[in-house]
Order: sequence, then structure tokens, then C-alpha cells
Amino acid sequence: MVNDYPGFVANRILMPMINEAIETLYNGVAGVEEIDTVMKLGMAHPMGPLQLADFIGLDVCLSILNVMYNGFKNPKYAPCPLLVNMVMAGKLGIKSGEGFYDYTESKKAEKVSKQYSK
Repeated sequence: MVNDYPGFVANRILMPMINEAIETLYNGVAGVEEIDTVMKLGMAHPMGPLQLADFIGLDVCLSILNVMYNGFKNPKYAPCPLLVNMVMAGKLGIKSGEGFYDYTESKKAEKVSKQYSK
């Protein structure tokens, strides 16, 4: 049984992780590929959190975080400014052709978006 709270159980765990990965990029701690590689190799995730955010849709991630932030009033759910800015700029991930990765040539996360390329 799962109790009635804002956000699904999976989103309560997943979205803060994705948001923290975006915050890590935003603060310059690590790059897109490094963040995703750490989670794939170090945590055995099939894809990194930034690639997953692109797959889900950055607008969807932002919406979920906003619902959770408004429901809980807990700053751990406050969306990273980078996520907000990307959505406002129309960079929504796979569905728009660009997010943390560039999907103009392939629907696979093979090329980091120019904005985050070294």
C-alpha cells in the first residue's frame, strides 16, 4: 500500500536525483558526460540522470518538480534554475531535438548539446 501524498513514490526518489544532477552541472562541478557516466558505471543505472531527463522531457521534469515543491513546500524539490531556463528556451530533450544532448542527427544520446560541449 502507498499512502496519498503529492507525487508518486518513484517521482519522489527520481526527480530530486535528476534535479541534483542538473544542479551539479549548473554549479560547474562536472560536465554532462561525466555526470551520466558516474551514475551508469558507479551506480549501475542503464542511463545517466541527464539522459533520462531528456528522455522524460525537461518540461515534464519541471512540472513534476513544481507539483512536488508546491505540495510539500520543501526546498529539496525546488527546480534548478538551469532546468527552468532550458524549458523556457524550448530545450525539452528528445522531443525538441535538444536538451542536455543533441538529438538532431540521432535519437540516441551520442552528442552533448553544444551549450555543454567542451
